[in-house]
Amino acid sequence: MKAAQPVQKDGPRINEEIRAREIHLIDKDGSNRGNVTVQEALVFAQEAGLDLVEISPNATPPVCKLLDFGKYKYQEQKKAAEARKKQKVVEVKEIKFRPMIDDHDYDVKMRSMKRFFEEGDKVKVTLRFRGREMAHQELGVKLLDRVKDDTIKIAKIEMDARFEGRQMVMVLAPR
Repeated sequence: MKAAQPVQKDGPRINEEIRAREIHLIDKDGSNRGNVTVQEALVFAQEAGLDLVEISPNATPPVCKLLDFGKYKYQEQKKAAEARKKQKVVEVKEIKFRPMIDDHDYDVKMRSMKRFFEEGDKVKVTLRFRGREMAHQELGVKLLDRVKDDTIKIAKIEMDARFEGRQMVMVLAPR
């Protein structure tokens, strides 16, 4: 029977959790204290009323700092939230065409495609064939070539036009 694995804690090791014999210590003002034993560092931390936090565990010796762990954790949380806020989720917007689309309708759809590219989204161009239109697939190919030519400056082709049942599909991404 195996012994249970110790529970892995996320985040840096603090105080008694630090396993190295000797550490490189930085005090609360940011000044370098040099290499000291963990016991000495813990004494410094208790005198200052702070925690000993392992900042860089992979260095030799590991770098530890005297700081208020609760405050440190809060700052890290805020940094992570800020990074998440700046992230842009790329969506795939779909524009549907028919082979015999009129010029004005085409222009309206192109305007909305350009707006999607400006917002940083990808566009899936779907060309649906109905009934006898399947006999004239060259009209659809011509239309998708026209879309490619009109968007070549602002978008790149991520997936070239291909058939999926009764429709042709092409995916464009912003440049």
